[in-house]
Amino acid sequence: MTTLPPPATELSADEARRLALRAQGFLGAPDRRAGVRGALRHLGAVQLDTISVLARSHELVPYARLGAVGRRTVDDAYWTDTHAFEYWSHAACILPIEEWPHFAFRRRAYRNRPHWNHHLPDGDYDRVVKQLRTEGPLTATDLGGAKKTSEWWDWSGTKVAVERALMYGEVVCVERRGWKRVYDLAERAVPAALLHDDLDDTECLRRLVRLAGQSLGVGTRADIADYHRLKAEQVDAVIADSGLVPVTVQGWGRPAWADPAALESPPRGRHRTALLSPFDSLIWERARTERIFGFTHRLEAYVPKQKRVHGYFAMPVLAGGRLVGRVDPAREGRTLVAKQVTLAGRKAAPAVAQALVEAASWVDCTDVRVERVETPELREPLTRELARLLA
Repeated sequence: MTTLPPPATELSADEARRLALRAQGFLGAPDRRAGVRGALRHLGAVQLDTISVLARSHELVPYARLGAVGRRTVDDAYWTDTHAFEYWSHAACILPIEEWPHFAFRRRAYRNRPHWNHHLPDGDYDRVVKQLRTEGPLTATDLGGAKKTSEWWDWSGTKVAVERALMYGEVVCVERRGWKRVYDLAERAVPAALLHDDLDDTECLRRLVRLAGQSLGVGTRADIADYHRLKAEQVDAVIADSGLVPVTVQGWGRPAWADPAALESPPRGRHRTALLSPFDSLIWERARTERIFGFTHRLEAYVPKQKRVHGYFAMPVLAGGRLVGRVDPAREGRTLVAKQVTLAGRKAAPAVAQALVEAASWVDCTDVRVERVETPELREPLTRELARLLA
């Protein structure tokens, strides 16, 4: 069996792409026995977002890797048996509970932060902690209300206090209920063996850099820093001792580091075909997505409608280890509507059709309707393939 070049040598752009796909769970047989929990541990972070078109992003991430996992099964896998917690990583993310000690550096930074956007009224912090101790777990509404007015930014003292306690690590978000955070005391929610801030900042950073490298397979300093939103200088300070090995990737034009275990055998196996959430860790960093896949993607949900190019929640389509198109989906009853479809070419039509039909089945839709295809002459091969798959 051939192997990839040894550490500190050169990888082709194709080898780097395949390493990234395998590291992210898209190449090779999915670990269905480990399921959603295994996928979370493998990725190290699953981003949360309020947008729900087909499903919320934290549901789309395991679906893309494992196939039609029940949505209730996904939430149960994340939140039962103190398996995970929510914290600030790449953004607001679900994280494996084993990573609690690694974020001690961030909790300390929040505790030492001199300025905040929201004023914390006197007494509210202690009151909220006391209420959680006696009545928790609770939402901000249970604690007394999240807002002073209807404006999204106008937090109540209760909300300011409980979010501050979350950042400090005295309180943990243990689940989402109706998309509201459910808070509990860390001393109850985090296993005793993990409930500590014993790791100094350097060790926290070293471990997070190593884990980011493992989840990426191979990445530049910027890629690795972005995974858990570290600063470039923080990565520089620890990367030499992180266990990652330096490599050169043809065409990248900048230094890179790889997981040495990933270099021991060439990536091989079946490729997943799936619609990807724009918040999926395979593609959440735009510059990396362009470098690896030659694919430019932008979330346009917050772009004025008249300025959108690909649609509100355009989802890239992964097939054969490539990004072959994008779909802006919606649902009307039991019909999945492809409001806008972009195809890389005629050969992409079968893969995009397959991704649409599988996604429709997952969200209990029985039909797929295509409204607009960016290249009109590609509409016919796409709709023909859809008709075949739905027959």
